Amino acid sequence: MKRDFLHITDFTTDEIGQVLNLAADLKAGLKDGREYQPFSGQSMAMIFTKPSARTRLSFETGFYYLGGHAVYLGPSDIEIGKREAVKDIARVISRYNHLIMARLFDHAHILELAQFASIPVINGLTDYNHPCQVMADIFTIKEHRGHLDALKVVFVGDGNNVVNSWLRLAMRLPMHFVCICPKQFTPDASTVQEAIAAGISEIEILHDPLQGVENADVVYGDVWASMGQKHEAEQRHKHFEGFQINDALMARTGKKTLFLHCLPAERGREVTDSVMESTASVVFDEAENRMHVQNAIMVYITGEGLTK
Repeated sequence: MKRDFLHITDFTTDEIGQVLNLAADLKAGLKDGREYQPFSGQSMAMIFTKPSARTRLSFETGFYYLGGHAVYLGPSDIEIGKREAVKDIARVISRYNHLIMARLFDHAHILELAQFASIPVINGLTDYNHPCQVMADIFTIKEHRGHLDALKVVFVGDGNNVVNSWLRLAMRLPMHFVCICPKQFTPDASTVQEAIAAGISEIEILHDPLQGVENADVVYGDVWASMGQKHEAEQRHKHFEGFQINDALMARTGKKTLFLHCLPAERGREVTDSVMESTASVVFDEAENRMHVQNAIMVYITGEGLTK
């Protein structure tokens, strides 16, 4: 049976550990110059309705390193769900390619792609979640801490798709996860309830940044207005006053804390330049790790590299 990766909860706890270990091995092999090309002679279709620097670079480059060829399909190439039905394009692409990676606005479109495609589908981002990013995040945290024990992660900003993926990760790995956001920008209520009901992690939704970051192992930032919300940017800025991640906020953790950001960052808005450039910041390790973790996900769900 084919496997898709649409949500972090598509993996069990054990499988998440296996993927993280595989990512570490693939990263080390690439640094050592080991040739490893399980996707030799294969192609991946990359569908973008939301443009991105890191998603395209990391998937296209990573698939190349693994021996495959990636085909970029931009917003005007397909107009998925408009010019052509999602279920039609899913079946057409399946006749040409071996994998689909899609970065879309509408989460329903990624679900439909996976339903009708006969090849594995990987979620590169939707308005609901961003699973590859958060898999890269937890890999980066483990790299720098050496373990994931007694982990407190504090996200400061909009309760967005990244938060939803952190909540889903909290259904698989024990942690204390805090989302600090204005009351108008809380994360998806059903996902919060699912994460609490799972009974694995402590989940908090707070509205006071200075209180919420105390004892944080990780402080995480993101833009206040994501792609598709830029027309709301100035209005959102008013709501998010006091939520900037700056030196004073980082000092409130009371311990050595990592700073993560999925990028692109609007320096001087949700985060200061001084935090981005501080010794706490691991954002560029995090960005690099997108490729290594995504490579591991592709190898794992196809089983290609596990049998070669």
